Amino acid sequence: MREKSGIPKNPGRHELGMKATMLFPDRDIVEKSYVPIIYTACRTCYSELPPEEIYRRAVAGEIDPTKQRELVNRVIESGHGSTIEHIVFTFAITGVTRTLSHQLVRHRAGVAFDQQSQRYVTFKKAATMLPSSIAEADETVRARFEEATQGALGLYGDLVEAGIPAEDARFVFPNATRTNLIMTVNLRALIHMSGLRLCTMAQWEIRRLFQLIRHEVFAVSPFLGSFLAPKCIPLGYCDESGNKDGHCPIRPHKDQVLGAWAERAAAAKANGRALPIAE
Repeated sequence: MREKSGIPKNPGRHELGMKATMLFPDRDIVEKSYVPIIYTACRTCYSELPPEEIYRRAVAGEIDPTKQRELVNRVIESGHGSTIEHIVFTFAITGVTRTLSHQLVRHRAGVAFDQQSQRYVTFKKAATMLPSSIAEADETVRARFEEATQGALGLYGDLVEAGIPAEDARFVFPNATRTNLIMTVNLRALIHMSGLRLCTMAQWEIRRLFQLIRHEVFAVSPFLGSFLAPKCIPLGYCDESGNKDGHCPIRPHKDQVLGAWAERAAAAKANGRALPIAE
């Protein structure tokens, strides 16, 4: 019998009714300008040439595109993130819940949001999301959930019909209520957000959203999309305290890494030599 994985279920296996659509840029803009812009930002720091000349050469193909990507890759991996703040992506996000949006808007640096208002929009057909854990639970439990959510939406309609302002009637909405947003984010912030939200420790709904976002970026640039990954991938280890037991095996936990290093250092010391330590 195959050992059961400790990795949480992939939320992508459930049809959640959410969408992430890239509004800007399109593939042509990305292929023509995005890597050259980052390349120009990188080279400007170390070149006597003016930025517009570096950019012209990059776009004209006078600089090998492969060499451009190699430099961009080295700079991103080294953590010099200012160079990738010059390019942005705009996404239309629909069908997500208020549970998700409350998490999403906690990201503030390098990202802008505008969200569907429950104050100015009077909903006639407000929708909710049913988590798979509840959908697969005992029928009685599921029925109680659906009764509560549908009852809240029904009460909302009754309140509005009775003349209660939508801004007050919305107080009965559950966190399961769906909403729409538009999000513009620079690449540095998007890599950071993806590192947190693609992690298997992330809440399943927002994890699925960033799977969709990653797919959209890959569609216009597999090169740039490759940088959107759980943070343990570039780190080489997991730093989540909730994974100290190693139930997610994508990367070893940092405690294991530090423990292995301590053992190696002790063995080296016992043999009369010391391992180098960065100062």
